[in-house]
Parts: sequence; structure tokens; C-alpha cells
Amino acid sequence: MIDRNDKGAAGSRGRRTSLGPNDAIASQLKQYFTSVEQEPIPDHLLSLLEKLDEAERSGGSNGAN
Repeated sequence: MIDRNDKGAAGSRGRRTSLGPNDAIASQLKQYFTSVEQEPIPDHLLSLLEKLDEAERSGGSNGAN
């Protein structure tokens, strides 16, 4: 039988409070992805997205649809 009142290692909300030996890796990955997330979008990619939007608005006459 499962004791629903037993919080065990999972803590009071059902989540583990520690990742054990993976703490350092998880922290570094989170830090890295957060920094990547905050990088600006390169101008050449923004230009390409604008061209794609314009092609969609004009009906996409390139036959891709």
C-alpha cells in the first residue's frame, strides 16, 4: 500500500530538491541555455524572416505551397 503522507526524498510537493551528482551539470546547462536564450537574433536571420513573411503575404509565388 502507498502511504500518501510519506514525503520521502521527493519533498512536500512531489519534486526532488536535489539532483545528486548531476547538480553541477544541471546548473551549468541551465546557465548556458539562459545565456543563449538572451542572445540577439542575427541580422541576416531577421532579414530572411522578413523575406519569408513578405513571400507569404504576396501569395508565395515560388510554388512551395
